[in-house]
Amino acid sequence: MEKLLAETVAPAVRGSNPHLQTFTFTRVELGEKPLRVIGVKVHPGQRKEQILLDLNISYVGDVQIDVEVKKYFCKAGVKGMQLHGVLRVILEPLMGDLPIVGAVSMFFIRRPTLDINWTGMTNLLDIPGLSSLSDTMIMDSIAAFLVLPNRLLVPLVPDLHDVAQLRSPLPRGIIRVHLLAARGLSSKDKYVKGLIEGKSDPYALVRLGTQTFCSRVIDEELNPQWGETYEVMVHEVPGQEIEVEVFDKDPDKDDFLGRMKLDVGKVLQAGVLDDWFALQGGQGQVHLRLEWLSLLPDAEKLEQVLQWNRGVSSRPEPPSAAILVVYLDRAQDLPLKKGNKEPNPMVQLSVQDVTQESKAVYNTSCPAWEEAFRFFLQDPRSQELDVQVKDDSRALTLGALMLPLARLLTAPELTLDQWFQLSSSGANSRLYMKLVMRVLYLDSSEICFPTVPGTPGAWDTDSESPQRGSSVDAPPRPCHTTPDSQFGTESVLRIHVLEAQDLIAKDRFLGGLVKGKSDPYVKLKLAGRSFRSRVVREDLNPRWNEAFEVIVTSVPGQELEVEVFDKDLDKDDFLGRCKVSLTTVLNSGFLDEWLTLEDVPSGRLHLRLERLTPRPTAAELEEVLQVNSLIQTQKSAELAAALLSVYLERAEDLPLRKGIKPPSPYATLTVGDTSHKTKTVSQSSAPVWDESASFLIRRPHTESLELQVRGEGIGTLGSLSLPLSELLTANRLCLDHWFSLSNGQGQVLLRAQLGILVSQHSGVEAHSHSYSHSSSSLSEEPELWGGPPHITSSAPELRQRLTHVDNPQEAPAGPLGQVKLTVWYYSEERKLVSIVHSCRALRQNGRDAPDPYVSLLLMPDKSRGTKRKTSQKKRTLSPEFNERFEWELPLDEALRRKLDVSVKSNSSFMSRERELLGKVQLDLAEIDLSQGAAQWYDLMDDKDKGSS
Repeated sequence: MEKLLAETVAPAVRGSNPHLQTFTFTRVELGEKPLRVIGVKVHPGQRKEQILLDLNISYVGDVQIDVEVKKYFCKAGVKGMQLHGVLRVILEPLMGDLPIVGAVSMFFIRRPTLDINWTGMTNLLDIPGLSSLSDTMIMDSIAAFLVLPNRLLVPLVPDLHDVAQLRSPLPRGIIRVHLLAARGLSSKDKYVKGLIEGKSDPYALVRLGTQTFCSRVIDEELNPQWGETYEVMVHEVPGQEIEVEVFDKDPDKDDFLGRMKLDVGKVLQAGVLDDWFALQGGQGQVHLRLEWLSLLPDAEKLEQVLQWNRGVSSRPEPPSAAILVVYLDRAQDLPLKKGNKEPNPMVQLSVQDVTQESKAVYNTSCPAWEEAFRFFLQDPRSQELDVQVKDDSRALTLGALMLPLARLLTAPELTLDQWFQLSSSGANSRLYMKLVMRVLYLDSSEICFPTVPGTPGAWDTDSESPQRGSSVDAPPRPCHTTPDSQFGTESVLRIHVLEAQDLIAKDRFLGGLVKGKSDPYVKLKLAGRSFRSRVVREDLNPRWNEAFEVIVTSVPGQELEVEVFDKDLDKDDFLGRCKVSLTTVLNSGFLDEWLTLEDVPSGRLHLRLERLTPRPTAAELEEVLQVNSLIQTQKSAELAAALLSVYLERAEDLPLRKGIKPPSPYATLTVGDTSHKTKTVSQSSAPVWDESASFLIRRPHTESLELQVRGEGIGTLGSLSLPLSELLTANRLCLDHWFSLSNGQGQVLLRAQLGILVSQHSGVEAHSHSYSHSSSSLSEEPELWGGPPHITSSAPELRQRLTHVDNPQEAPAGPLGQVKLTVWYYSEERKLVSIVHSCRALRQNGRDAPDPYVSLLLMPDKSRGTKRKTSQKKRTLSPEFNERFEWELPLDEALRRKLDVSVKSNSSFMSRERELLGKVQLDLAEIDLSQGAAQWYDLMDDKDKGSS
């Protein structure tokens, strides 16, 4: 008892209220009166390595316990207490040597009777924040710490294996409780001083141990129909009881209508128990359907369970398919706080919208928590475990981990027991956890799994809902997608960086007296993507032999920008540049040339470019894979064998938030480590996205398209996993229809088509017709140059469809030149974002070219807080910046602003005056901020600054 109070109750009391942070036990004396064991019952253990004892205990003691809250100089205490109940004692593991038992676990299966004689209770309740408490509420809190799933573990031998699992073992099973209805309830409402008898407003409390659920209130009904479902974890069989209490809701005090209790062992024995149960202490009956779900370490059962769950009517939450138990053990080398102070680490663990917190461990960067957390999972194939290690103030993040739960499905016994590296943390910061997943399996011969997804069960009480797919009072939904003519016209450009010759030497030794060589590498830029080759050490004639691939369209005017650098410890030295027009490659399909490097005395670069046109046939796939493996170099990434084009049109029947509000859904399309995020459609369960994305596919037989539909602020609404092997067997490698989401509610209409990439210049003969290509807008992925350091690959990837307007038919630049900008609103981070790409045809006023830079200002606010500025470029009329800027503000405020863009130059050396080369003012209300179009704008003088 002393250990329980000091190590469990006291920290919990301190954490329960900010006014009790100085709460301590100053005196703990258990007195001279002993605890009496009235009776003992022995049960056969769940395993042979344990012994189960139930001790009926009674304690009427002269205990004296004093507590103090130092902050308020408050002293209180306990002088005498009574405790009556059944204490379960588990002796495990059994060993062949003394002391024969490795540890003793103790807990109360049901809440014991606790009566405490307080001293100084008035002083305690005078503390701010505690005035609303009562001694009954305090005793309820203390009693809850003694009841399952809380356990007191006393190890009897050192170095006991799996202490965490002994302290928090896996549940024995899950009971799915269907609270269907009640009948014949007593009437408690009276009118006209009791002369007129009314009805009742019944609701039910479902309880098992510390797990409690409350149904909705049915007004003025003695035969209520609830139709609600809850899931409870069962830790001990026999012993634990399911308890249902029915009350009449009243403005003052709710009236008791009756209760029923049932030992969980009867549910385990029956598998499924569907019956009317009489209410004790009142009149009437309650209708329950109880299902025992076994915990299986078998991922092959998951699909069967998910199929069954699609036919289960479940309110207020969808049925679970699995549980996850996280044993949080310890961490190592967490980062220090400011001033090199040791942190007070605690952990937040989240699955979807459920978050649980660990205790805080004070003044250490290597904390040990040894706690367990349990989560219900609706579909572990698409859900993730989000782990945040924070200081106890919650303001400082010490590390993070995002773990897809699909990893557990391929792990032995659905278990991961290992160290996990933390991101956004120190280089050596890591977390040790044991993750255990179990599939919830209903094993009953009376139940057959439905063969048609979405078929309701025989006990579905929601039979009045309209059938899925009904077209009554609604237009018929389309059977296939209707993408625009530009969809699927992309091709793939394969860029081979082969070698270079006669590069200039930049390395110097002994203060420049000894001339060395260079350590060259190549940078490529095309269609908003950038690539970089490896560094070849000390070589003026390097051979890279690397290949890079980028998705392109047939838009005219595209150029591949190539730069060569010498790798140095401080700043890399420039070795030359060149540009390649893609017109020849896109027309002829192939280019193999030595290119002279510009802006340097010597050097040339050997490039080979090939356009690969996707073909809608799998006949040559094996040959393509074989050829790719032959031309694959050790230093290059794996070459693509196919191009996947996906058009996501719409979704229907997405689940509502809290059962009544439509979500604000968006979708993410992912293949491997490449993702595309759609726009967010505000408050709609049937959103229309009308977006497309393309992905390079290296191994079509094993890769898959993963689609997740999420609601803004509420997590996953549904997911879809489409193996690309299904496309290989489809007509013209294309699937175009409605797909059901894996949570059983919701469907998406999408088109997925695969094209095999056959090289004409690697020995592969072409036998099928090519797609015809039409001119289309270039789908670019903007590179976030100059972005803040917190934007990493672990954050959701921002992809925007940009309109490429660099073509010969566009209007010529104005007399002051043009500036190229991309402006969009990043709704996930509530930020206005602008990329300043470049300027062209700037005006030259003097003898020398200007030193331009771009200044941005959000009008009408002219303060420094909204001002942004690019770097300055020297002596050029066509500077390139590619710099990104952000402003944190709500979307409605951004739409009221104007973006003032000024291109300026220094007037003279050592002068603070700035020469205005031209400016443009963009009214953000007139720009589609959801698309983020890269566009050229004519520069005007200060008198006329309208946008073009």
